[in-house]
Amino acid sequence: MMKNNNEKRRSKKPLLLSLSLVLILSGLWFSTTSTATFLKGYMLYKTGNVEAKEFSSKQESPAIEIPENPEKQEAIKSETNSEYPETPEIGDLMGELIIPKLEASLPIIHGTDEAELEKGVGHFAQSVMPGENDNSVLSGHRDTVFRELGEVGKGDILIVKTFSGTFTYKVRQVRIVDEDDRTVIVPKPRATLTVSTCYPFDYVGYAPDRYILVADLVASE
Repeated sequence: MMKNNNEKRRSKKPLLLSLSLVLILSGLWFSTTSTATFLKGYMLYKTGNVEAKEFSSKQESPAIEIPENPEKQEAIKSETNSEYPETPEIGDLMGELIIPKLEASLPIIHGTDEAELEKGVGHFAQSVMPGENDNSVLSGHRDTVFRELGEVGKGDILIVKTFSGTFTYKVRQVRIVDEDDRTVIVPKPRATLTVSTCYPFDYVGYAPDRYILVADLVASE
């Protein structure tokens, strides 16, 4: 009788070991796929952590100090040809993107790595700041902050608020391009806002294209 019990225990060990190995491998697969990123981003969106009202630039200003001395301000502006005294650090909150058509206000974070895109709309660090002459590029995930961006098109208004002012853009063009299309970030002869997200919006898995809004600056204050 005792011999039979020992044999049963030994027969259960390989089964338990195999089950443990399957659970460990499944956990590793989940953490390294876009599924984990999607769920994390979706939960951030649903809990309000990507809502601009949670990141009010007045309540939590980025780590940038504007000189109080008017002469020093003018000197900096003449050197940089902009109203921004310095570039924010990667990960800094730098303002908010308001999309009136969607009744949406979204935080803009400097940088477009996954860490920044999980918090809101990312500002491509190699592009100019909003309101400046040239091309300012913003990007966001289609499954979190930009889930409804496909409803925004030609003639619609985009508003960017930063500590340096409020800049209103009007969408001039809608483009759908390949993910490797570098024309999205090329320089522009005037103040332009380019907003990008993955496309198609309902695509399952990694989307191959990009939905692009090209907007011209029409007002600033």
